Amino acid sequence: MHERETSDGRTTSQDPRTSGDAVPPPAQESPAPRSLVGLSTSSVYPETTASCFELAGRLGYDGVEVMVGIDPVSRDVDALVDLRDYHQVPVLSVHAPTLLVTQGTWGNDPWEKLERSAVAAGRLGADTVVVHPPFRWQRGYAKGFVEGVRRLERTTGIIFAVENMFPWRGPGGSEVRAYSPSWDPTERDYDHLTLDLSHASTSRQSSLELVDAWGDRLAHVHLTDGDGTVKDAHLFPGEGDQRAAELLEGLAARGFAGHVVLEVNTRTIRSRRNREEALADVLAWTRAHLGQTVPA
Repeated sequence: MHERETSDGRTTSQDPRTSGDAVPPPAQESPAPRSLVGLSTSSVYPETTASCFELAGRLGYDGVEVMVGIDPVSRDVDALVDLRDYHQVPVLSVHAPTLLVTQGTWGNDPWEKLERSAVAAGRLGADTVVVHPPFRWQRGYAKGFVEGVRRLERTTGIIFAVENMFPWRGPGGSEVRAYSPSWDPTERDYDHLTLDLSHASTSRQSSLELVDAWGDRLAHVHLTDGDGTVKDAHLFPGEGDQRAAELLEGLAARGFAGHVVLEVNTRTIRSRRNREEALADVLAWTRAHLGQTVPA
């Protein structure tokens, strides 16, 4: 408030918010973007895709990643839409059926698989498709893979984030060449990459170093852990050698706004109650290390 003199000599108080020369209110800053924390449908196996939606909604995850594969529901986009709407749980990402065990899912043409994954992502409201590098026997697909993925991103508006894999090891620890040109996407000209901490451990890499090497190309994280053996363990984050807590804190400090999706092995957890408790605990742990408010 300030005073002004009227024509008859009196003084009045005037609020600048209501005067003609009012001082505009300070501009409202948009909230800083934050990572959405999702639950992969693979994290509840041998429970179903439907169970993942139900658990994610009840435990407070921001959404799910659908691993297209063994469960028939994961391949049925209409059923996935129904699950999303019924549980009011968003689909953050779709994992294309590019695993060795899903070579026949959604056809045998690898490009058809990616195209169908993009269509599914669009219908489900997901913005990301996770895809593995080509296998070495997929020669034609591998030859045009970088350019083909970029074309799909341009034509669909969906992020295709290529995931780091790991070497297959034969007897005596010798490496078997399974991917073309490599299981490590670092040196390839991909626009977007997915970091899987368990895969980094199995390949004897450091996830922290990969984050630094990839920079802005890092678009998506599979939060898990590994023990450095040839087994792709998919441990709970913090149980292995990848310094997962430090990695999350570093991502938050960088302002990383990609999805962080829990992709862990819970097959040894025998009861539904114990699985639910474990997934609730790791969600709280993840939010704490991302600096996000943990609901009471």
